[in-house]
Amino acid sequence: MIPFAISRRRLLAGAGLLALQGQPWASEAGGWPARPIRMVVPGPAGAGSDIFARLLSVPLQQALKQPVIVDNKPGANGLIGNDIVAKAAPDGYTLLLSPSSAIAINPVIQPKMPYDTQKDLLPVAQVGAAGILLVANPATGIRSLADLIRHAKASPDKLACGSWGSGSTGHLVLEGIKAQYGISIAHVPYKGVSPLVSDLLGNIIGVGFVDIASPVPHIRSGRLIALGSTGSARGPALPEVPTLTEQGYRSDADGWYGIFAPAGTPHEVVVRLNQEINRILSTDEIIQKFAAQNMPRPPIKDAEQFAATVHRDLGVWQSLAKVAKLRVD
Repeated sequence: MIPFAISRRRLLAGAGLLALQGQPWASEAGGWPARPIRMVVPGPAGAGSDIFARLLSVPLQQALKQPVIVDNKPGANGLIGNDIVAKAAPDGYTLLLSPSSAIAINPVIQPKMPYDTQKDLLPVAQVGAAGILLVANPATGIRSLADLIRHAKASPDKLACGSWGSGSTGHLVLEGIKAQYGISIAHVPYKGVSPLVSDLLGNIIGVGFVDIASPVPHIRSGRLIALGSTGSARGPALPEVPTLTEQGYRSDADGWYGIFAPAGTPHEVVVRLNQEINRILSTDEIIQKFAAQNMPRPPIKDAEQFAATVHRDLGVWQSLAKVAKLRVD
């Protein structure tokens, strides 16, 4: 059984719905949406989750005939934004567009969570499947994963790699690379992707893990070098960049972006959102826009299928965190 809030959705379809009829959001569900919808993004403007939230918000508000307002709430590797949605009224008017790191990794490495990911957040729709990029400043002379490994072995404890925070996807992948190849690389956590990219461009730090979308212009201009990407497929905007798996790194981890709602959100609202989002993801316009951002063609999944993906990834990241002996206080 998938121990996710999706099980509550099943209850709402049956007798459990009666228990909620006294709540204000239950009576509103039939007329949903009747007012603007807030889409919380647990990252700063310009981050991958923000880019995709803004790409989706326009066609989604056209479909729902209500404004969809993107609200950036960055900080603490997504904990701040996710906590807002986890504790919001389950009425369909507060949604979360989150990367996998804030959903599937935080519960593994955070000893004190202000909410329970599996009980308080309801998977609605997967809106993208993408890994992350390992990039370097050209001045480092590092052009591939093999170069990075050679550099680390030649100069132990002198190489540093940034990510957008302790416990981020990049942090865990870095620890996995270090464990697999027996190398030492210092991890430097940043408060988001944007300041990390800025320091990479200035060669303040030579190597870093960034999201799949925001560094694409800098890679095309030659100001950053893409060493490889995580995930099972190359990015459509950078087809010349091999995956880290192609270069020998062993990992089952893949990345994604997803829409979540507070647990207890009415079943009919979840179904409507899932259907509208999947319809939007199937349009040529969105497919092309995602490809321009280096995002592969979005998968089409119902809410239960997406919940299964999230549940699987919890296990993958838990295994990697154990190898890295990683906990974030």
